Amino acid sequence: MHLYLNGSYVSEKEAFISPFDYGYLYGLGVFETFRLYDGHPFLLDDHLERINGALKDLKIRRELSKQEITNCLKTLMQLNGWTNASIRLNVSAGVGEPGLKTIEYTDPTVLIYGSPLEQATTSMKTKEGKFLNIRRNTPEGDKRWKSHHFLNNVLAKQELGGDSSMEGIFLTAEGHVAEGITSNIFWVMDGAIYTPSTDTGILNGITRQYVLSLCKKLQIHYYTGHYPKKVLLEADECFYTNSIQEIVGISQIGNHRYPGEHGPVTTTLFHHYVQDRNKRDTRKK
Repeated sequence: MHLYLNGSYVSEKEAFISPFDYGYLYGLGVFETFRLYDGHPFLLDDHLERINGALKDLKIRRELSKQEITNCLKTLMQLNGWTNASIRLNVSAGVGEPGLKTIEYTDPTVLIYGSPLEQATTSMKTKEGKFLNIRRNTPEGDKRWKSHHFLNNVLAKQELGGDSSMEGIFLTAEGHVAEGITSNIFWVMDGAIYTPSTDTGILNGITRQYVLSLCKKLQIHYYTGHYPKKVLLEADECFYTNSIQEIVGISQIGNHRYPGEHGPVTTTLFHHYVQDRNKRDTRKK
């Protein structure tokens, strides 16, 4: 596999970063994951808007343009033979002085790599949900970015185990529903959609934002807030969102069963997702 690293295209065996990179020493870096559908990066504008906002907030002096990233992706697709792929766009603070002596970062490390995926289908995937014992940690700053500081998620995955048909559900320290380990969570009651608000400390996922914008377009009522876990066990439908896995129906949490891929509201949203994912102008409205 070939990767993009700081302006060069190299094989994975040739890709090295400095041991003094603050992304390695202190977890100071951010990333985005998104999909290529027939060579088209879905919702790329929104992913770049988020990562550029994070870089500014973290004082990492780099701004990624759509043209730059699109050109990188075209070259990587040619080198790797990709048409459909999952992509990780990663920016760390770069080399700094050990001991947190550097506080502004002018030479960051930019890395882009990916892995091939099968042609996307029109069939929705489903998973079971499980409440986690470990609680969602609070963001390190004013808001949660998609950062290298991923220990809370790793510990949650260790608790859940390696079953890919399951997704863990974080609660906050106060007992409110937060998010999945690598996903946002939604549920449906009486035709309306509910999801935790970002002030619970969750990541404002790009597919989460897409779904909420789609609700506005389709005139589906939605609510964000702080909700106890019992509301999930009273819901009519439930689903996860994730930029790689798309919209995933939840079939069961504990002993409570949901219609999963057959839920009418979930199915409607997924149908529109399928329609939009190959369009060229898919920036959220």
